[in-house]
Amino acid sequence: MNKRTTGRDGSRADGRDGSGDQGAPATAGPGRALPRRRPGTQRVPVTLLLPALLGLAFLVLPLVGLLVRAPWSGLSEQLTSTAAWDALRLSLICATAATAVSLVLGVPLAWLLARTELPGRRVIRALVTLPLVLPPVVGGVALLLVLGRRGIVGSWLDSAFGITLPFTTTGVVIAEAFVAMPFLVISVEGALRAADPRYEEAAATLGASRLTAFRRVTLPMIAPGIAAGAVLAWARALGEFGATITFAGNFPGRTQTMPLAVYLAMESDPEAAIALSLVLLAVSVAVLVGLRDRWMSTP
Repeated sequence: MNKRTTGRDGSRADGRDGSGDQGAPATAGPGRALPRRRPGTQRVPVTLLLPALLGLAFLVLPLVGLLVRAPWSGLSEQLTSTAAWDALRLSLICATAATAVSLVLGVPLAWLLARTELPGRRVIRALVTLPLVLPPVVGGVALLLVLGRRGIVGSWLDSAFGITLPFTTTGVVIAEAFVAMPFLVISVEGALRAADPRYEEAAATLGASRLTAFRRVTLPMIAPGIAAGAVLAWARALGEFGATITFAGNFPGRTQTMPLAVYLAMESDPEAAIALSLVLLAVSVAVLVGLRDRWMSTP
């Protein structure tokens, strides 16, 4: 039996007080416990709090002003007008079509970036993400130079097939897909890198082809990432302005989407512009709510 010696005050020689409380909080002095804080939290200094509040006000006050000045009494009348309904309908159709194009082309592109050792992969990734930082108007000009009637590809499409893409509804879809697809590719590539490739390898050892393994194993694993990327791409396509007006123009009923309608209404009918802006704001809030687990969760 091991024996421990105790001092005159009853404390043990190994530094314990013999009371059996090993989890007692540390004390800053006699009978005074140190304050406990949540891990990672700290007091906010005033010098940081003031600019942080100013930044928050800078981002929130314009949205509050939009809600305060909104014509709530005549909102239904504004949104049910022919011009507003045509712009809303066209925006929803084109954004959905652009998202479908992004899914068909973007998912294989994300797989190529995440699962292969392709030479120049970093350059390809940089080119894929370039539309994220490229001014949308510049993107529209680039699309005109390639797909316009005198463009590199557009002249061939016009002469061989009689296909003209600029200033058409198809041109709206192309412009929106150009700016929205990078959001989908980035999201799906991240999901692919997080997924364990050993499941695909196990499917291959069981005789599944690469296409079957991708369809039956990989796609179900990365489905949340695909859904998040599709929502982001759809929202970005719905709010696209610069590339659309440059490549597709602003023709009511054919190429005039909601952002273009807002821009045009600001000159003649500000209340209609505010009403359409409220619809786009509601869509943005819905996107954030749909992605709350990804962006709004607390670690």
